[in-house]
Amino acid sequence: MIWLLDFAFCLLLLRFEEMMAMEYESNNWIWDGVYYCPRLFGGLMLTAALLGLSTTYFGGIGLFPLSYVWSDSGIFHKKKCEKKRIRYMDGCFDLMHYGHANALRQAKALGDELVVGVVSDEEIIANKGPPVLPMEERLALVSGLKWVDQVIANAPYAITEQFMNSLFNEHKIDYIIHGDDPCLLPDGSDAYALAKKAGRYKQIKRTEGVSSTDIVGRILCSVKDTEGGGDHTSTLLNGDSGERCHSQRAQISQFLPTSQRIVQFSNGKGPGPNSRVVYIDGAFDLFHAGHVEILKKARQLGDFLLVGIHTDHIVREHRGMPYPVMHVHERSLSVLACRYVDEVIIGAPWEVTKDMITTFNISIVVHGTVAESNSLLPGETDPYAFPKSMGIFRLLESPKSLTTSSVSQRIVANHEANAMRRRHRVK
Repeated sequence: MIWLLDFAFCLLLLRFEEMMAMEYESNNWIWDGVYYCPRLFGGLMLTAALLGLSTTYFGGIGLFPLSYVWSDSGIFHKKKCEKKRIRYMDGCFDLMHYGHANALRQAKALGDELVVGVVSDEEIIANKGPPVLPMEERLALVSGLKWVDQVIANAPYAITEQFMNSLFNEHKIDYIIHGDDPCLLPDGSDAYALAKKAGRYKQIKRTEGVSSTDIVGRILCSVKDTEGGGDHTSTLLNGDSGERCHSQRAQISQFLPTSQRIVQFSNGKGPGPNSRVVYIDGAFDLFHAGHVEILKKARQLGDFLLVGIHTDHIVREHRGMPYPVMHVHERSLSVLACRYVDEVIIGAPWEVTKDMITTFNISIVVHGTVAESNSLLPGETDPYAFPKSMGIFRLLESPKSLTTSSVSQRIVANHEANAMRRRHRVK
């Protein structure tokens, strides 16, 4: 009789564990059980009572403690059918940098899923001026970040009531998230006023030391430095140009990477013993959609993607001033934020050596067809000579023709156009 009761009790426990897919965080688990599974919970309690009686009657022969069964069954452990917390964050995401990535990382940490709205080109033009990157490129950048689960294209710049209701009803959004820096419309009103009024707004800390405006300033200041301050330069930079350039250089030198930030951006996993490790290197300056696409293509060739980020000195030596726009630690964080990247080498050497291939167990070395410059310096050897001799080098057709220089040229052109419009308005 006792073994039959034991068997029945174990079956009930297993069935109960399957149905009770929830977390019990308090001592009120009995009432939770009654509420969610009244009949089954009643049967369980009755069985437990019978077991208690049988234990008393038969002196506990052949029975193990009930608490032992409960603790090992996992009934009261966390289950995965709780309601998902879905958060929403939007932005222009023009000139994607590690500050954008860190904001989305923080937003994802506040919930289970992150939906990201990318503001339309038309809305950006109406509220801020023409973007450097068109919608297609900004979508590729945002979709390529490891913390983003879903992307909404052509989101409005301001959270309207209609759009907010669609977020809550169609996308099941719990909270709308933004940084602690103000986001004002041209009339001075808060773009997130409705979300705050509805009590569905959460705030995260802005990443200091970098912004899209800062990056534009670095490029324009570099133009001034390299061109020596002619008429063209005065068109690009007017007013407080000297102060602004000094400020931009100061901000570059003040960026202090920490091990914590690198850990936050890292996957925290190394390659398995039999993993096919793919290696690709480069400057990855002004991280853009072309970088995302070539990294995606490289990742598809193996199980683990290792990216070498060249030092500032190497980049400057091969490309000249004003590059790199972003220094090595900033570029490393931008690459680490990409969902296709598993690990980076911060300050990778120019040449892919035998020691590198052995140390990182590299199976294949790849390089894109589109690059800032594929020419070698006088007297310089081919950096891929050794992997080529091993037969593990492969040239990848770059999906996009974008380069850091072409993005920089867009920034300069935008600034010139804006300056021209300002002069016409003054006249």
